[in-house]
Amino acid sequence: MDISSSKVAAVAARINKQNIAEIFFEMMPAKGVKRGSITDSIDLIACIEAVMKNLKLKSGINIKYIYTDFSGQDISTKHSHAIIPLAERGNKVITLSDIEKVSEQARILGSSLEEEIIDQVPFNYAIDSQHSISNPLGLYSHRLEVDLYLVCAKLSSIQTLTRVTNQAGYEIKDLFFSATSTSYAVFNENIKSGVHVLCDIGSDITEILIFRDGMLKKAEVLPLGGDDLTQELSAALKIPWELAEDVKRSYASIQDSSRSRGDKEILVKKDNIYKPIKQSFVIETVTAKAKLICEAIKKKIEAHVGLAEINNFVVCGRAVYLEGFLEMLENNLGISVKLGKVTNPGMLSLVHNNSDSRGQKYLSYLTCLGMIYRILNDEQPKMISSSACMHHPVFKIINKFKEVYQEYF
Repeated sequence: MDISSSKVAAVAARINKQNIAEIFFEMMPAKGVKRGSITDSIDLIACIEAVMKNLKLKSGINIKYIYTDFSGQDISTKHSHAIIPLAERGNKVITLSDIEKVSEQARILGSSLEEEIIDQVPFNYAIDSQHSISNPLGLYSHRLEVDLYLVCAKLSSIQTLTRVTNQAGYEIKDLFFSATSTSYAVFNENIKSGVHVLCDIGSDITEILIFRDGMLKKAEVLPLGGDDLTQELSAALKIPWELAEDVKRSYASIQDSSRSRGDKEILVKKDNIYKPIKQSFVIETVTAKAKLICEAIKKKIEAHVGLAEINNFVVCGRAVYLEGFLEMLENNLGISVKLGKVTNPGMLSLVHNNSDSRGQKYLSYLTCLGMIYRILNDEQPKMISSSACMHHPVFKIINKFKEVYQEYF
């Protein structure tokens, strides 16, 4: 389930031998969420109940547990560094247990009482005097270091989301960072080489992920999105927000003054009176605001990576469907920009064969599809489960056997 400011979207999939056999979709406009934060739990509970009820009817699946996501301005990122000794004297081979141990230490050092870690990525490892090690497994060393990149959320926000989900009648199986999940849907194996950027422009927040050689290097959340265009129109025309949204969808586009559509007029109902408004004014207002959004995105990206370094720039979200937005972003950045689409062939064929997601409609479910892909590939965050497994007797025996094997063979 993808809970955002504009929609609550859910996908249920029947899995057969690690492959998707059937897939079902359901979505409705969200209520009670603003800039990724829950502002009215009652409205959101009603949305979740309605979406899940329809999804159960479509799929015939008795759903008790859900995977969901978290986004918004309550997200924060940070680096956490940890070092563990491997041997009192000499060196030893680095095992999975050692990697988990140093990662757990970094998580503990990077955690706080006010935050919950919802995703983690090893930025790099170091052994003795060698740095920038991508995978230390099987190498010999006296000590092991890790620089862990942590994606965190406010604990109070996580608790609110959990309570809302429980009151709707479901339990959260696992929690994901929404932008990271979307990246699993739109990127393929090519992400393992070069610099790749995902820019998800939502209704009121924009999430930016920067990957280098397959590793997440930076995650940013900007408090802007498609609703800012609507708000600008509402203020300029002095009309209600809902009416401005209709005007934007029906008559707005993003273009330079040389492509203006002249003095064509449109009628807008204001104070029970229809008043004429020049379409060129609507276009100019939206274009000016869209330019500011594109410049903010460019500035944020340039703070972390040179634009010329980017091999692949993928953008998704409701704002990009406005005519001319992709072209403006591309011109502003000076690089090629692609619309985010599902890259997994098997998943794509199932999506296109479903009436609820046929054509471009499936793009609203990119985050949900990314979550399913993560789960199938067993790459979901395991902030709690991995730590618990480490202390399980069976896990300890298996892990000890692996360590002995790696040590001598």
